[in-house]
Amino acid sequence: MNMSKTKVLIAGAGPTGLTLALWLTRLGVPVRIFDKAAAPGETSRALAVQARTLEFHRQIGIVDDVLAAGVRLERLTLHTPAGVAARLPLSDFGRGISPYSFAFALPQDIHERLLITHLERAGVEVERDTELVAFQDKGEAVIATLSRNGRTETVSAAYLAGCDGARSAVRHGLNIGFPGGTYEQSFYVADVKGSGEITPNGMDTTISSYGFAIVMPVRQSGSVRLIGIVPKAHEADETITFEAIRADVERDTGVKVHEVNWFSTYRVHHRVAERFRAGRVFLCGDAGHIHSPAGGQGMNTGMGDAVNLAWKLAAVVQGRADARLLDSYEPERIAFAHKLIESTDKVFRFVTSRSRLVGLFRRYLMPKIMNAALHTSFGSRAFFGVISQAAIEYRAGPISAGTAGKVSGGDRLPYVVGARGDNFEPLRSLDWQIHVYGEVNAEFRAMLAPAGIPVHAFAWSEAAGKAGLQRDGAYLVRPDGHVALASPVQEAATFQRYLAGLAIRPRTAERAPYRVPGTMHSLA
Repeated sequence: MNMSKTKVLIAGAGPTGLTLALWLTRLGVPVRIFDKAAAPGETSRALAVQARTLEFHRQIGIVDDVLAAGVRLERLTLHTPAGVAARLPLSDFGRGISPYSFAFALPQDIHERLLITHLERAGVEVERDTELVAFQDKGEAVIATLSRNGRTETVSAAYLAGCDGARSAVRHGLNIGFPGGTYEQSFYVADVKGSGEITPNGMDTTISSYGFAIVMPVRQSGSVRLIGIVPKAHEADETITFEAIRADVERDTGVKVHEVNWFSTYRVHHRVAERFRAGRVFLCGDAGHIHSPAGGQGMNTGMGDAVNLAWKLAAVVQGRADARLLDSYEPERIAFAHKLIESTDKVFRFVTSRSRLVGLFRRYLMPKIMNAALHTSFGSRAFFGVISQAAIEYRAGPISAGTAGKVSGGDRLPYVVGARGDNFEPLRSLDWQIHVYGEVNAEFRAMLAPAGIPVHAFAWSEAAGKAGLQRDGAYLVRPDGHVALASPVQEAATFQRYLAGLAIRPRTAERAPYRVPGTMHSLA
């Protein structure tokens, strides 16, 4: 039997699968990625691209292309039937937290095409019209059967990643449960050309006693996206057309629709798979978790899964870490999925509740509370941290250790910027590194030199202190920009034990210019 081989086989070429393929390719791991669809999607529900996702894109050198294709959202305007209730700034509401301190919109279909373009430039093409028929984990490899145009192929892969959506064939093949439920409301989404009181480069949200509606820019050409709850009178309709609910949509959004480019209705589910891993097979994105669209978290969470898994797979496949490193994927990401489900579920039920009391609160008090909170530095930063996914942490994870200052193992590395650059630039190496904010002890540097892990020294600054970092503390940073180990003192033995525990070695191929051990960075 002819059997082709690859290191990682990826089922599904949506944003999650494409991100996994792109990261693995950048890390030098051979992949094959396939999808049963004949072509990339032409329509999209996902619009929001969060700051954490943009940070990941920066690490692999594609963020400029992504930013050029989308729209920066400058403000959120809250409307009630009585008129404008609040205007909330979004252009820089995460200042000091991320290089991407603004809200950003890019339709999923355009986003996917950008990822595909960069993947093709790296020599990897998505295999279309290809379906996963069966697979079996043999212990040493996963043997998968693929079908395309009536022909089957057997593939041997070191690992299989199921990025194949809510109806995941990989999840079904593993017989993993997917508990959860479905919200009672139906939603509409439409891309239209229209006119009205639309906030330029912004987002308009209408809050009423019965629910909400959202207006967002879709493309730079000027079309807008309308999202809202299907009127109760039409929820039971066998087929819901735009014309049937046009009057309600135009009233609720304040947009006079001239042309409908796309219209769809859907029900929202909330589910988390019982496991994200079985042996050499992993679940990522919608295959492992689906939730309400509240806050624009779904697509970004899937891409976060992909990044978390990619660097770990690369390290193990290339013999740069013990296979136990992969044991950290599920606890880190499934914990966040459960937390996200819980939080978006509460928000979603609140904004869609048909309770009269909740409706009155939503209409009259909520805009005032949001207006007061988001016009304060603390409120806007807290809101940004949650929405942007910059606050994701793995403190309870199995590979997180120590605390220095306010930063613990598992936290995302705090962002520190100065006149000469920022501390995220070295993360483009996609490799392990140690950061010291202050003076590096010569003995500490010398003792760690044999490990090959670069020590990046950043001049101490007020900004570093405000970010929660400890002066002269040492931070072992993972390839995804999360802190693995935080130590208040520069004790080489602590770091040596950590690295030895997982048999971690840095990448040997293509050393990036900022991976020279002993680099001194001045942010001042």
